[in-house]
Amino acid sequence: MIVGGGLAGSALAAAMAPTGARVLIVERDAVFRDRVRGEGMLPWGVAEARELGIYARLLERCAHQTRFLTMPDGNRDLVETTPARAGMLDFHHPEMQQCLLDLATESGAHLLRPAETVDVTPGDQPSVTIRSGQSTRQLTSRLVVGADGRNSRVRAACGFDVERDPDWITVAGTLYRDMRVPDDAVQMVVNPNNQALSIVFPIGNGRFRAYVAYLAATHPALSGARDANRFIAMSLAAGASPDWFRDAVCIGPLASFNAPDCWAARPYRNGVVLIGDAAAASDPVWGSGLSLTLRDVRVLRDCLLASSDWRSAATAYAKEHDRYFAALHRIHSLWSRLFFGVGPEAAVLRERALPRIGEDPSRMIDFIGLGPEAPNDNAAGRRFFADD
Repeated sequence: MIVGGGLAGSALAAAMAPTGARVLIVERDAVFRDRVRGEGMLPWGVAEARELGIYARLLERCAHQTRFLTMPDGNRDLVETTPARAGMLDFHHPEMQQCLLDLATESGAHLLRPAETVDVTPGDQPSVTIRSGQSTRQLTSRLVVGADGRNSRVRAACGFDVERDPDWITVAGTLYRDMRVPDDAVQMVVNPNNQALSIVFPIGNGRFRAYVAYLAATHPALSGARDANRFIAMSLAAGASPDWFRDAVCIGPLASFNAPDCWAARPYRNGVVLIGDAAAASDPVWGSGLSLTLRDVRVLRDCLLASSDWRSAATAYAKEHDRYFAALHRIHSLWSRLFFGVGPEAAVLRERALPRIGEDPSRMIDFIGLGPEAPNDNAAGRRFFADD
């Protein structure tokens, strides 16, 4: 039983149903809405999509490929410079959710929607209490999977211990049509002098998801049409070109969120396993959330298919999840310290590190191409900070 029919839940259902597993997805929303969420999948996540067999479906139904990552110092050809030989896969988040939910049901999964998860009881036969319409019922399952996002009700009901980094960076996002940027490249600019970042993802059909990231303590949250001009001004202050916005028309909501890393250590206990943001939500400023979700799905699938003892399989997944999430968390922390650190010590760090990175880009810790497999030990950190 999978609670949540978004990327994590639908991808897992589509992977498990064809193997003979009886799969039920419980999805709260009758219709997926635009809530300003991640819409760019990094190349290491594209590799996971291929392994899961969902890449072609995404590309056919909703996704837009971008081969290049454009920064002020030039274009990076992601196909030529990543182990996956892949660019980014970008999409409108609600379209992606519906695309994969359709794939899951076509693959044999059953769907209960709209339905609210009221309670979860772990155990040898874990159960979920579900409210659908005017009726409430309790269903038991061999394994309950919490795929219900950053504020997971499954995680809370089962008493998982949750750790959370302090609030630090705020991300604001909105949707445009007809921005003046190429549709085969993600645009990214970082201004370490005022600790701000602007990034634009082409998502197809003339649409572009734009984000600006800034220190949470420096500006009030952006929200709604009243802050549309302030969003552009802050994007320009981060280094975005005024030409990007010259003909742009805002066609989506504008919303902000503080989203530090938040995770459950060992995301399995007593018949209940967590995946996606319910297991570990990474800071969206670095764009790894979608890729991390598909890594969870692929690892859990592989563990379940390798053993008839699903308790041991889920335990093995949780151990592996903790390993790769810890690596990714270390990498993102290093990037955040370099580009969003404040105070004299941070300024000195940037004065030392950024020129050396400019001379030798291999000093960068390449989570974009390598994900958690990028070097992230003490030696890598010292090299990143030009402290070697």
